[in-house]
Amino acid sequence: MLVQMWRMVASAELQEYFADGERRAFELGNRGPVRFVGEGVLHPEIVEAYWQYGFYIFEGVLGPDELADIESDLAQFRRRLPVHRGADVDSDGNPAYGTDLEAQNVIWAKTLSDPVGGTKLAHGRHPVKMHEPEAPADAPDEVVYVVHGTLQFSDACLRVYGHPDLLGIAAAINGRDFTPFNEVLFMKDPGVGPSVAWHRDGVTHWDSPDWDQGSHGFNLMGQVFGCTPANGVWVVPGTHKLRTVDIAGMVEAAGSERLPDAVPLVCEPGDVAIVNRQAVHGSFANTSPDRRVTLNMGFHRRASVLGQTGSGIHGKVGELDAERIAQRSKAIGWGIDARRQRYPDEQPFEYLPLAGQDVRFDDAARREIVDYNALDLSV
Repeated sequence: MLVQMWRMVASAELQEYFADGERRAFELGNRGPVRFVGEGVLHPEIVEAYWQYGFYIFEGVLGPDELADIESDLAQFRRRLPVHRGADVDSDGNPAYGTDLEAQNVIWAKTLSDPVGGTKLAHGRHPVKMHEPEAPADAPDEVVYVVHGTLQFSDACLRVYGHPDLLGIAAAINGRDFTPFNEVLFMKDPGVGPSVAWHRDGVTHWDSPDWDQGSHGFNLMGQVFGCTPANGVWVVPGTHKLRTVDIAGMVEAAGSERLPDAVPLVCEPGDVAIVNRQAVHGSFANTSPDRRVTLNMGFHRRASVLGQTGSGIHGKVGELDAERIAQRSKAIGWGIDARRQRYPDEQPFEYLPLAGQDVRFDDAARREIVDYNALDLSV
């Protein structure tokens, strides 16, 4: 088990909440290795558990060598971030990532803050502000905690995106013609990482007559260093099945933002969680000494996307027509080919919408992938 240093720094009340949540999370039994029982058929026990609870933890998906590649890329990537909000250069004085791009990429927030809770941002889907602990005296005023469009910044992340097991999961849940959604890097650094207020993702299909528990897709969350109750995402099991949820009422009934039915994603390095976007989820400010870096990769059913109007939370507002879907889906092909180049003995995933197309990740693709997330398929 991951060493959970939060037990040494959290208050007694918070320790009890974290420990109780962890116990209940493991009692659910919705975790284990990726298991397929036929071509493109995810084991029925996994599928059943995912639809019952709204999340599942796949253990040991990313091995030590791949994690080492990711860590190496992350170290280089972090050096290339703007030295502060609004800066055009990194700490070495070189042009910083994201400063010359059209789409929004690097997101800042005040240390240990809740930057969106209780605001109208993101269509007001974070109705309640989380507790904001006092920051240490030597902490930076602001930190980078979210980066969008990560596939253009890291070959290692792009290779994870092409992982045959992960794409196989996407096909099993969303159909072989599944589409991308977006890719985000979450960084919850020790003692400074901001919170993400309780919310549900998706804004398009809640009132649709054909709405169901999978209408807004899911996120795959690859854990580079693992995650604990103190720094990881918490989920309220089963809420993905509900068309209407009163998050503010849930918090009021609980007497605090510590929702009693929520459970944490507790993961080892290399685990990948699948979380339904309709489930109530959020995370607390990271006052622990444990860091979390999550490679977030979202996927949709094609039927949920085609003909809709992008929400604007991710990517450009506009019609999500067949042309935009096809252009955005190239990223899956690039990921598959980037992975093939790194792992030539691994059987690549066959993505149905790109069947018969020779999609390569080469110098031309490196130019084309720039700003690719402006076309994110956000519903």
